[in-house]
Amino acid sequence: MKLLVVGGAGYIGSHTVRQLRAAGHEVVVFDNFSSGHVQALPADVAWVRRDLLEAEAVRAVLEAHQPDAIIHFAALIEVGESMGAPGRYYRNNVVGSLNLLEAVMQTRVVPLVFSSTAAVYGTTDAVPIPEEAPLHPESVYGETKRMTEQMIHAFHAAHGLPFVVLRYFNVCGAAPGGEIGEDHPNKTHLIELACLTALGQREEMKIFGDDYPTPDGTCIRDYIHVQDLADAHVLAVEGLGRGQISAATYNVGLGHGFSVREVLDAVDAVLAEDGLPPLPRRVAPRRPGDPPRLVADARRIVDELGFQPQFTALKDIVRTAWDWHRGHPHGFED
Repeated sequence: MKLLVVGGAGYIGSHTVRQLRAAGHEVVVFDNFSSGHVQALPADVAWVRRDLLEAEAVRAVLEAHQPDAIIHFAALIEVGESMGAPGRYYRNNVVGSLNLLEAVMQTRVVPLVFSSTAAVYGTTDAVPIPEEAPLHPESVYGETKRMTEQMIHAFHAAHGLPFVVLRYFNVCGAAPGGEIGEDHPNKTHLIELACLTALGQREEMKIFGDDYPTPDGTCIRDYIHVQDLADAHVLAVEGLGRGQISAATYNVGLGHGFSVREVLDAVDAVLAEDGLPPLPRRVAPRRPGDPPRLVADARRIVDELGFQPQFTALKDIVRTAWDWHRGHPHGFED
């Protein structure tokens, strides 16, 4: 298949480009490179530096490359930032996605895989969380993803747009071998922060609350390795391509969680293998809105698409992240 990967130079997008190519697909990347990196792409992958807010450019790319399907990653993703700059997030994430959907209607209707998030659920008592759980996003970022899902469903109903929505949980890790990895402008992810602390770029790791109703008192999250997530996109786009599915939503996670302390213990274990000391830690007050547990019910994607995560051991996940950050302490600038 010939695939247009929108936002393909970002963290998840670039890993997916690699896995798509390994599966034998032809890839064209569309990215404004506001947070993505040319260095994250294979040297021979075609790419176009434009923005989804440029409606004419989106249509021109579709007409020029005639993809068989589209994978849509492009979005602003910082929860805290979204609350202070809602207009920017609605414009970029919702209007940009609408431009893409309308361009598909104006050129040729092809299947779409959309990058969504567990943030669409908001705080829920469901453990694990099924796809049918009510959607109550608690951030502008989560709301933009929910709105885009709604638009995709509307275009499916009106125009027959085939689609798969993938709702990710906590994405982490890096490509084995340390060639590409996580390099966001704003550092917010736990394993990334731990690796940067080990490199001396941060003073300590804060544990936000140790009195939650969990076995060790710290929050539990479902951590999915970025390469496993990339493989889920390959399965989704191939399922759409052969007509196995025409409209589906899947959670993507391991189906079980790890606590903050378990993650930091795994980081310490990896560091010890390299002769480095454990991370300095400090318990800080809880953050508002942090639920005790967020774990995916991922049975549907396993049953329907045969999804089988390869990185299920926390220490193995951390090792890939550490290999990337150790070799690229300043990200793709190194």
